[in-house]
Amino acid sequence: MAKSDDCVHILQGLLVFGNVVIGMCGIALTAECIYFVSNPHGVYPLLKATENNDIYAAAWIGIFVGLALFALSILGIIGVIKASRTLLLVYIILMLITFAFEMASCITAATHRDSLTPEVFLKQMLERYQKSEPANNNDNEVTKTWDELMLQNHCCGVLGPSDWQEYTSAFRLTHSDADYPWPRKCCVLDAQGLPVNLDGCKLGVPGYYNSNGCYDAISGPVNTHAWGVAWFGFAILCWTFCVLLGTMFYWSGIEY
Repeated sequence: MAKSDDCVHILQGLLVFGNVVIGMCGIALTAECIYFVSNPHGVYPLLKATENNDIYAAAWIGIFVGLALFALSILGIIGVIKASRTLLLVYIILMLITFAFEMASCITAATHRDSLTPEVFLKQMLERYQKSEPANNNDNEVTKTWDELMLQNHCCGVLGPSDWQEYTSAFRLTHSDADYPWPRKCCVLDAQGLPVNLDGCKLGVPGYYNSNGCYDAISGPVNTHAWGVAWFGFAILCWTFCVLLGTMFYWSGIEY
C-alpha cells in the first residue's frame, strides 16, 4: 500500500510539474503571437492585400490558445492535488478542445508561409502601387507600406528596380519612363529625403539608386514569426499530449 501511495505521489508531482510547464509555455506563446500581430515590421497591409493573411489568423488563435493553456494548467494542478475526478474530467475535455485549436494554428502557420512567393507580392505591387484611382483604402495602404519599406530597407521593388521596367504597372501608367524609370523611393536619399543625385538615379548609376529588391525584407520577418508560431506550438502540443495521457491514467485510478 505504501509503495502504491508513493507511486501516486510521484505521478501527482510529475503532473503538477507538467502543468507548470504548460502554463509557462502558454504565456510565452501568447507573448510571441501578440508581438507578431502587432505588425512590428509593418508588412501586414501587404499580406492583407494578397488576401492571404492566414498567418495572422494563426497568430490570433495562438494568443487565445496560450491564455487557455495557462488557465487550464491552473485547473489541472488543482484537480491533481485535490484528486478530483470532476475537475480533471473538465480539464481533460477543455484541454482536448484547446489542443485541436492549437493544432489548427500550427498547421495554418506552417503551410501558408510557403504561399507568400515573390510573384504574389510582385503582382500586388504592380497592380496597386500608386494606382491613379484607388478602388479602396487598401490600395493607399499598399502604396504607403511600399514607400516605407523601400525607405527603411534601402531596396526597390520586389526583386529589384527592373520590376518597374519589365512589367506593366499602375505606376507606369501615370509616370513616364524617362523621368520615372522607378519610384523616387528607389533613389539613394540624403538627410532631407531628397535624391543624392537624381540624374544618376534615373540612369541607374551604382551608388545613386538601390539595386536590391525588397522581398527578403518582407519574407524574412514573416517566415521567422510563422516558423516560431508553428514549431513552438508543435513543441507545446507534444508536451501537452504527454501530460494529457498521464492525467487520463491518473483520473482512471481515482476512486469515486
